Amino acid sequence: MKRDIILAGVGGQGIISIAAIIGTAAIDQGLHLKQSEVHGMSQRGGDVQSNLRISDKMIASDLIPYGKADLIISVEPLEALRYLPYLSSDGWVITSTKPFLNIPDYPDMEKLMDEIRKLPHYVALDADEIAKEIGTAKAANIVILGASSPFLEMQYEKLEDAIRFIFKRKGDEVISKNLEALKAGREFTQKQMHS
Repeated sequence: MKRDIILAGVGGQGIISIAAIIGTAAIDQGLHLKQSEVHGMSQRGGDVQSNLRISDKMIASDLIPYGKADLIISVEPLEALRYLPYLSSDGWVITSTKPFLNIPDYPDMEKLMDEIRKLPHYVALDADEIAKEIGTAKAANIVILGASSPFLEMQYEKLEDAIRFIFKRKGDEVISKNLEALKAGREFTQKQMHS
């Protein structure tokens, strides 16, 4: 088992939480994990990116070479496109369709989504809207994590356990809402793949 994952988004969108949950679940499964430092956190709204490498064997480097990423998990569509050179030919992009308008010349959304729709393997969803339907707008990142969960090659229950661990100080209601967000994202992908 080996998964090379690029996490992408902008500051304040919860990339660190996604990395922490995947990392905790991986370690709980006895897998090896390497993570590059998360870049861009110093500025809310600045681009944030991290490499996560998970394997059942030892991992030499924490950086993913061009063309070798199995997954790009992005909470922002423009950021998903930024890292396409890293994606392998059979890799998947999982991205939110809701833009974070942090630059004055943000590209036309329809053109941006056309580029994503040209990809052979992608899941695009309005994670913000799904999170709002659940009743927790802050959990859009967990919806995206849920949407990517079928491609992680990890036990889904371990992701649930990691959410319980990561958010335990925030109380049962926060845990419950995040578990609901994870499930909603996963169900979106499963429906899309079977339709």
